[in-house]
Amino acid sequence: MKCLIIILITIIALPSMAQQSITLEECYDLATVNYPLAKQNQLLESQNQLDNAVISTAKLPQLSFDAQATYQSDVIEVPIPNSNIESLNKDQYRATLSVNQLIYNGGLTDASLKVKSAQLKTKQKQVEVSLYQLKQQINQLYFSILLSQESELLLNAKQAQLQAKHKEVKSGIKYGVILPSSDKILEVELLKISQQFQELESNKTVLIQTLSSLISQPLDTSTLFQNPLIEIQLQTELTRPELELFQLKKEEIDNSESLLSKQNSPKLLGFAIGGYGNPGLNMLDNSFQTFYTVGIKLNWNVFDWNSNKKQRQSLCINKDIVNTETATFKLNINIELNQQQKEIDKIEGLITSDFEIINLRKDVLQTADSQLKNGVITSSAYITELTNLYEDENTLVKHKIQLQLAKANYNIIKGQ
Repeated sequence: MKCLIIILITIIALPSMAQQSITLEECYDLATVNYPLAKQNQLLESQNQLDNAVISTAKLPQLSFDAQATYQSDVIEVPIPNSNIESLNKDQYRATLSVNQLIYNGGLTDASLKVKSAQLKTKQKQVEVSLYQLKQQINQLYFSILLSQESELLLNAKQAQLQAKHKEVKSGIKYGVILPSSDKILEVELLKISQQFQELESNKTVLIQTLSSLISQPLDTSTLFQNPLIEIQLQTELTRPELELFQLKKEEIDNSESLLSKQNSPKLLGFAIGGYGNPGLNMLDNSFQTFYTVGIKLNWNVFDWNSNKKQRQSLCINKDIVNTETATFKLNINIELNQQQKEIDKIEGLITSDFEIINLRKDVLQTADSQLKNGVITSSAYITELTNLYEDENTLVKHKIQLQLAKANYNIIKGQ
């Protein structure tokens, strides 16, 4: 017998154990990982590795191969009579292999790598900013689903109360205490509740499907959306990813300035050239020869008409632009926070009055219940009072969800 009871309890418990549940934070995390834009981080990383590999080739020996065949209208002749020096051929051939090795370029290559690294961080932070902006959209969907859940619970309670009252009314009609057809009015109201269930279910399905697409997670109407307990911290600083983005932009500008400062540095290279041609280096030897040349060379752009200086001045202006963007962003965020705080205060005041209204409605409904049992009022009058209570309770639930949404948005705006 005990084994049978355990089996029955397990069977009953399995559906509830298997029910999927999800939290608001999990939705945030899933969107950050699964939203298509998130894949850009890996793409940017791969792109940066390729760019760095290209830049780093400047430190490696550079090989080049050249070949040419020419015919010229005149050649050098030695003006010495009877010298027996053969004149050069007018058709000449040459093939060379050159090797250039960078020895010093003032740190230009390393500065270029730092610029690329700074650009990568800026682009990845921009992706993070875009993903962060999804959170308010997730808030709106998530709390709308919660409101649907709570509305269903209230509607279930109203339905159960009307069903119980319907039984009482039918009994009262049977014994002549209550007017005939009073039960029909209750049946109509129960049918209306069924319609409200259908509408709630339809709206909830659309919301869940939208959220499911946004976070790339399978969800359905059986999923339990947990109601978060959200607190706000008024004294903390802004921690929005946009502020980090502005800082990274300034660091990128600093690295670009450093790169520009090194572009006019002297560049020292070693080179070697080996070749085969007719003539070779000995212009008086009119035959195919091998030859080579080795050496070092210095290249220094001494004057560039202040082009480099003007580019650095332009970067300084860019930094000032980023500073103004930062100041504007902070101002707008503080305005949003102030508006959101006012919204929170307003909803908290409404919730306080909601409780007072509901307590009064319950007293009125209790009186109406007693009057209906004694045939003093009709079912219509009772339904009116019951509906009034339901609507006020629904308003309270709506305000509670709105308060949670306002707090969640406040935290998102602040970056918490």
